Amino acid sequence: MKNINRSTVIIAISTLAIGLILGWLIFGGTDKTSENEHIHNAGETKETIWTCSMHPQIRKNEPGDCPICGMDLIPLESETNEVDPMAVSMSPIAMQLAQVQTMKVGRDNTNKSLRLTGKVQADERLLYTQSSHIPGRVEKLTVNFTGDFVKEGQIIAYFYSPDLVTAQEELFEAKKIKETQPALFNAAKEKLKNWKLTDKQIDQILASEKTIELFPILANVSGYVTQKRVNLGDYVKQGEALYEIADLSKVWVLFDVYESDMSWINKGDAVSYTIQSLPGKTFNGAISYIDPVIDPKTRVAKARIETANKELLLKPEMFASGTIESKTNTSNTSLTVPKTAVMWTGKRSVVYVMQTSAQGIGFLMREVTLGPELGESYVIESGLQSGEEIAINGTFSIDAAAQLAGKPSMMNPEGGVAMTGHNHGGNQNTTMTNMPVNSKKTAISDEAKKSLVPLFDSYFKMKNALVNDDFEKAKVAGNEINSSLSKVNMNLFKGDAHTLWMQQSSVLKQSAQHLEHLSDIKALRASFIKVSKSMIAIAESFVPITTPVYLQHCPMADSNKGADWLSNKEEILNPYFGQAMLSCGENTKTIK
Repeated sequence: MKNINRSTVIIAISTLAIGLILGWLIFGGTDKTSENEHIHNAGETKETIWTCSMHPQIRKNEPGDCPICGMDLIPLESETNEVDPMAVSMSPIAMQLAQVQTMKVGRDNTNKSLRLTGKVQADERLLYTQSSHIPGRVEKLTVNFTGDFVKEGQIIAYFYSPDLVTAQEELFEAKKIKETQPALFNAAKEKLKNWKLTDKQIDQILASEKTIELFPILANVSGYVTQKRVNLGDYVKQGEALYEIADLSKVWVLFDVYESDMSWINKGDAVSYTIQSLPGKTFNGAISYIDPVIDPKTRVAKARIETANKELLLKPEMFASGTIESKTNTSNTSLTVPKTAVMWTGKRSVVYVMQTSAQGIGFLMREVTLGPELGESYVIESGLQSGEEIAINGTFSIDAAAQLAGKPSMMNPEGGVAMTGHNHGGNQNTTMTNMPVNSKKTAISDEAKKSLVPLFDSYFKMKNALVNDDFEKAKVAGNEINSSLSKVNMNLFKGDAHTLWMQQSSVLKQSAQHLEHLSDIKALRASFIKVSKSMIAIAESFVPITTPVYLQHCPMADSNKGADWLSNKEEILNPYFGQAMLSCGENTKTIK
């Protein structure tokens, strides 16, 4: 019995041990696998946000197309992978879809090729007025039209002068008593000389002993008649102008130099220029003079080139196009960046610096100080160092992503709550309309420009209504602005232009949407200030109007803070004061 019990116990213990081992192998491994699956499933259940590279405000829980532009949505990068807490992260795919391009900043020669336009003009030092030295009546003209060439000493007209006839008779009488009264004879001759008669003419009169009734008028200089002042039968006083004569053997070529280019041009700079009406010919000259005063209307100064014109190829009023290779007053090499890399708010200039690490790629906004403009690039005075990599294309897409992520951006340099584009109450409209509106000259298609023309027509209608103090017409025009804005096809704007238009049109919409609800013209004019800011930015960015548009400023508007507006006429007609102070203001810029 004892043997049986002992065998039973051994078998039971063995079975229990085997069972424990098998249980650990089976269930222990299952727990680990289950734990791993749980962790894996937790990672899979983390929600992925999909957004648009061109419109970062679009956020969805699943892939698809952007409801605004139709582009494929891309997964939103996790902000835990950012290189810098203040930088906005972008994946390589997002950068490709947003057409982001980068380059390393380097030093380059600060030379600039300036394109100048101007006209050929007569040398002012070789302009003459042919006047009459005697009073009388024009009996005959030998030079009858403008453009005729006259040679010095040539007879250009014949006068009948009663005073000259009397003076000749006095000369004949004085000749008779010349031996006894030589002083009287000399005085009679001097009287004729005072009328610019030559000794030869006086001798001829004395020799003929006949009074000359039709007296010849001789040309004082050689040149071309640029203006004919008298006609046959006119009575002319002594000293009165007969002809304007220009010697065109030497002419001036006067080029327009804008204020922004004044620092690039110096006396003595070499200029290569062509004349529109003389294709295939290239002329060279040096700047001999630069106007010390800017024209208040055109905002340009004149740079002069003096050139010989013996063959008379150059004629006054011919159009000229010149090129000048100039250097800044800074060192020979400076940091330069393309214009497309710089975003300008009106007060600040910013770029986006790329930062890379094992965690990914990020872009950090950096404020820079701009130096001289070099055609398609800028000199950077401070804010960047050689070797740093910056975004040179797609900067508006990066900035939009930074705004939505609450990171430092062009519109909000300190960073803050991300904007979603929706208004849930509060004062968001005020924030939007008070933000600076960026303007950056960006090329768009002719079709896109054409789509903006009705918007500007509505704006000019509102401006003219405010000029005339017509409240009702101004409100109607304000509604037209909203209607015209809604009809602009945003798909016509590509690349950076698309992002820029979305930003500008959004601010304009916020500024103009309540115009129809305003109850008096004072409130309408206050809103027109905000509308004008957006319209000015659009005009400067896209230049959609083929005729010149004038940027005008009134320093007394907006409670003496000053305000701008656009006009399709150069004449100052103030919309902020209307008939009360109609001409208050000045032209500050021409957009064309």
